[in-house]
Amino acid sequence: MFKKTYYGSKIAPACSYCLHGTPASDPKMILCKLKGVVSPYYFCRRFQYDPLMRVPHRQVLPELDPKDFTLE
Repeated sequence: MFKKTYYGSKIAPACSYCLHGTPASDPKMILCKLKGVVSPYYFCRRFQYDPLMRVPHRQVLPELDPKDFTLE
């Protein structure tokens, strides 16, 4: 029926989370099967979104006080 979209329906294309891209040893470069070595922000017309390549942002946890866990 309907295909569920990940991270919303408007995803800016980038090679860092493309099906054809692979991270290189240098974190500033991506190895593309089609174009070779490219920037992580580069994209071509053969871009295909791969949700498993996307790295989620770390959430900042609030500071907790031991008084928050007492019953008094």
